Amino acid sequence: MRSTHILALALGLAAALPAAAQPARPLTVVELFTSQGCSSCPPANANLARLADRPEVLALSFGVTYWDQLGWKDTFASKQYTDRQWAYAKGLRHAQVWTPQVVINGRTDVVGTRLGEIEGAARKVPLAGGPQLSVSGGVVTIGAGKAAKADVWLVRYDPAVVQVPVKRGENTGKTLPHRNVVRELTRLGAYGGQALTYRLPAGADPRLKTAILVQAGPGGPILAAAKT
Repeated sequence: MRSTHILALALGLAAALPAAAQPARPLTVVELFTSQGCSSCPPANANLARLADRPEVLALSFGVTYWDQLGWKDTFASKQYTDRQWAYAKGLRHAQVWTPQVVINGRTDVVGTRLGEIEGAARKVPLAGGPQLSVSGGVVTIGAGKAAKADVWLVRYDPAVVQVPVKRGENTGKTLPHRNVVRELTRLGAYGGQALTYRLPAGADPRLKTAILVQAGPGGPILAAAKT
């Protein structure tokens, strides 16, 4: 009888104790390069919106500028985002850029209209081996890790669905929904394997969400990622 009471007490105490903290699951960074002037892009925008609902995914939409000359100027496009896509073209050994392109963890790319291919590619190139990374209270904390030449990027993006009526170009007359549109991409500094902290710039639009990327050079693999 006594042993039964002891066992019951032990089980009760075990149930009352908090579970051991588990390491956070690495994010999958999915970057879509898209344009409102591209008739093939709306299905890719829809796929990105679906992926944005998944907590383990950081889905980012970058508007590029090279479709602007064909009749419709993309309202979210930036030369900086076009340059980012060209950096990936160099890193992934492509001779050209195109839309809708999805780059996964900075390591591989697929056509953005094919959700199954995006998911399959993500399983093959998981984010792993990078430093511990967190962002909280306006402070970015990066742990010590393997020495690597990398950049630390601040990304501000709009989690809301934004409807854009297109009046010219290939999507004339359509209203295109966009989600997780990148509104700001700022290099915070360099990472070389040492522990670092950064304080985020003040004055950000409160409607935007924040993500941090530690990336091995322009167009290189993403080593670590975090989002708020």
